[in-house]
Amino acid sequence: MAAQERRRRRVARFWRALVLALVAASVIQELRKDPADREWHDSLFGVVPYDFRRPTAARFRAAVWSPDDPRLLTPRAYGVGWTLNFGRLVRLVTRPD
Repeated sequence: MAAQERRRRRVARFWRALVLALVAASVIQELRKDPADREWHDSLFGVVPYDFRRPTAARFRAAVWSPDDPRLLTPRAYGVGWTLNFGRLVRLVTRPD
């Protein structure tokens, strides 16, 4: 049991370090831009989306509940990475076309 716990902790530390590195990289990317060009939302390496603007209800809803969006994973309303589009998931489960 102790070996499983150590493995779980190593995996958790890895994910925390990865998230911290992505947040740091996205902030550095924005700070390297001219102040007038900083929008605080873009993507890292053209792949990982980030958005550090103040979250709004409309952006949160678009990220979490957008059944017409074909993507199951959408950019987060705030932060780095993706979130599950529950609207699309429900549509796929209830009406698989």
